[in-house]
Amino acid sequence: MEIKVLGTGCPKCTSLEKATRIAADSFNFEINVEKISEMNKIMDYGIMITPALVINDKVVSSGKALSVEQIKKYIEDNK
Repeated sequence: MEIKVLGTGCPKCTSLEKATRIAADSFNFEINVEKISEMNKIMDYGIMITPALVINDKVVSSGKALSVEQIKKYIEDNK
């Protein structure tokens, strides 16, 4: 599974990245987490508000710093 955290480095972006890594570590299968902060790459996903969470190239959330539990649910729903 591929997860990307899109964000420029604001506190919400940092919070989402940290929570995503914690959530990913709780599963017993391989999950690659990548942080993308380059604006041109973020715009490729059509994101207008960061932070955003992308799972397997599908934007599942934008504009929110999600909790670990919310991210786990997204991972379950997209595996």
